[in-house]
Parts: sequence; structure tokens; C-alpha cells
Amino acid sequence: MSAGTTTNVEANKQLVQEFHEVFSTGDVENILSYMAPTATWWVAGNIPLSGTYDVDGMRELFSSVGGGVKGGAIRLTPTAMTAEGDRVAVETESYAELTNGRVYNNLYHFLFIVRDGKIHQVKEYLDTIHTNEVFFG
Repeated sequence: MSAGTTTNVEANKQLVQEFHEVFSTGDVENILSYMAPTATWWVAGNIPLSGTYDVDGMRELFSSVGGGVKGGAIRLTPTAMTAEGDRVAVETESYAELTNGRVYNNLYHFLFIVRDGKIHQVKEYLDTIHTNEVFFG
């Protein structure tokens, strides 16, 4: 692996780390500033949030989910990160208190595709039963 590749991998990991921090603020436009114009976000499962979103869809998704959360943000805390090439894999824990009185505390595996300093693709794997019960149960 060349030094340039190592630098890109480290830069990609830093970008994903910063993205988690910005996501945790609930500032949707700032969150979306990390995404490439053609980015997609895929959520696993068969719950109301599952599916593939473009940037406009992400804006709607993040705004609607944030609207049900006290303080408007789900805190994302990366617990492990592995990167190779343009791929950054992250284990993450979330925490939020919802306006419905429930607590959302989930574990995720995210796969980010990062190129040229922007996130191009996110795949989100999570406990969909917990998500469905807390948000929609």
C-alpha cells in the first residue's frame, strides 16, 4: 500500500468520525453537507424507515426522525472503525430520548463509501425490531 493510499484511508476515517459528530447535533443541512450530490443511504429491513434514500429523501428522513427526538438529534457514538480503499466500516451505538417517552439505544454496522472528501453511499444495518418498537410501537 502506498503512502497516498494510507493518507486517503485515514482521511476517510476522519471524515466518517466527523460525520458521526455532526449527525449527533441534528443539524440536517450540516449533515447533508458531508454527502455527495448523488449519494444514497440504504436502511436494512422491512420497517417504515427501510429502503434507499437520495439526498432529498435523507433530508426528509433525518428531519422526521429528529422531530420525534428530544433535542432533535440521535447521538451516534462510533465504537470501532475499519477502513480500506474508499470503504469505511463502523460499529456504532445510538442514544436518544424520544418525545413519546421511550429511549432509543441501538447498535449499528454502517458501511460508508467515501470518495474525494464526500460520502457517496451509506449502508445501515441495525436492530430493526428495536427501532420499530421504539419509534412506531
